[in-house]
Amino acid sequence: MARANVSFRHLFTQLDWFTVVVYLLLLAAGCLCVIGACYNYGDMDILDFSLRSGKQITWIGCSLVLALMILLIDDRVFDTFANVIYLAFMLLLLVTPFLATDHKGSYSWITVGSLSIQPAEFAKCATALALAKLMGTYGFNLQRTRNFARAVFLVVLPLVLIILQKETGSALVYLAFFVVFYREGMSGSVLFVGFAAIVYFVVGLRYDPFQLPHTTATVGEFVVQLLVWVFTAFLFAIYQKERKLLWKLLGFGVGLTALSLALSDHVLPAYNVAWVQLVICVVFVGALLVHSFRFRQLRPALIALFAVGSLALHFSSNYVLDDVLAPHQQVRIRVLLGLEDDVNGAGYNVHQSEIAIGSGGLTGKGFLNGTQTKLKYVPEQDTDFIFCTVGEEHGFVGSAVVLLLFLTLILRLIYLAERQTYAFGRVYGYCVVSIFLFHLIINVGMVIGLTPVIGIPLPFFSYGGSSLWGFTLLLFIFLRIDLARGLYRRDR
Repeated sequence: MARANVSFRHLFTQLDWFTVVVYLLLLAAGCLCVIGACYNYGDMDILDFSLRSGKQITWIGCSLVLALMILLIDDRVFDTFANVIYLAFMLLLLVTPFLATDHKGSYSWITVGSLSIQPAEFAKCATALALAKLMGTYGFNLQRTRNFARAVFLVVLPLVLIILQKETGSALVYLAFFVVFYREGMSGSVLFVGFAAIVYFVVGLRYDPFQLPHTTATVGEFVVQLLVWVFTAFLFAIYQKERKLLWKLLGFGVGLTALSLALSDHVLPAYNVAWVQLVICVVFVGALLVHSFRFRQLRPALIALFAVGSLALHFSSNYVLDDVLAPHQQVRIRVLLGLEDDVNGAGYNVHQSEIAIGSGGLTGKGFLNGTQTKLKYVPEQDTDFIFCTVGEEHGFVGSAVVLLLFLTLILRLIYLAERQTYAFGRVYGYCVVSIFLFHLIINVGMVIGLTPVIGIPLPFFSYGGSSLWGFTLLLFIFLRIDLARGLYRRDR
């Protein structure tokens, strides 16, 4: 791969200034929100560097210096040393629990003098570089099982190491990399399996307490088992052309379901109709396995495996909730699903943030005039729940502007990723997009009560040097890679 000479002038004339401007606007808005969240009535100096608002300005200044330094580094460094950087951070994540002190139940922060650093924030960048290095190699095909397993390993390793630090929220961010896999050729069925698992878990737990009329079955178990064979038929319809077998299976499932419901209403009101759904699932699995062996096709067997795994997940949901998850995670999920109403306990944060956002109205109460945040009703209001400050002080209009800024940034990054001339830059670009998108959806969602409270920061808004530097690293390494796209005389 031939490469043209790099000039200092090229670095700044070809830099994507549109993205830089959006980044600076988000930094400025985030800084104002941190000041608003930290401000107490009567404070004379909101820029006091002993306060969090003053410290955030310091972190922002350091981020700008960091961004400039990254732009001055030769872009080939990131490709050449991607694996070394990844291994270094995996070792750091491994030793972090032994070096860290207890921070609200997690062991993910390393203290160096007066500075606390969270390695998990920087490990996302290292993982993105390692994935780009792997998936950018000549002849790499994600549809090959060996290649897919290697890529998944790069993602799962930091995820497991961060879970060992009892930092579940930061670990879940790594699931966003599967969006990158999908862009690079992973079958959409993998994402569908993940979607189905969430549906089984939520529907099963949410409606398990409700009894299905005229039967001993619960709504949760009946609906989930019905969804299992419906989703199985859906996958079979997409990946197989045997329409005759599909219609037979669907006819059997719909007919037996209708018959069981009719019998439960008039003939056998006491029996469990969920057992009938289980029988339908077993018949589906058997038919798919017979079809697979008869015609020597692998896909029907994999679809049957999906059905079996779905049932296993359904029957283990209560065990996972009651015996695997930590007590505070159990309560958060129950509150989110409406199984408990704990506004003074686990649901307090979300309840107060909803009040704060709602009180902002259309245009907000004005900068430094929020009451919920000034009176400290919202815990973690300058970190995980910083978006409630946006809603209270700047209202619906301000919240919409912030979300539009994030949307603009994400769409621009997608555009930059698509214009890359070789796979390393494209893959890394989509890694950045997926991480930003995951943080945005989950953080804003938990503040307004749509997603579980898992404790992840809002990019460029939440207080803290580690998250701010981590996001700046992610973004500006990509901008530096994008700068070099025109220096290559031919595609990789």
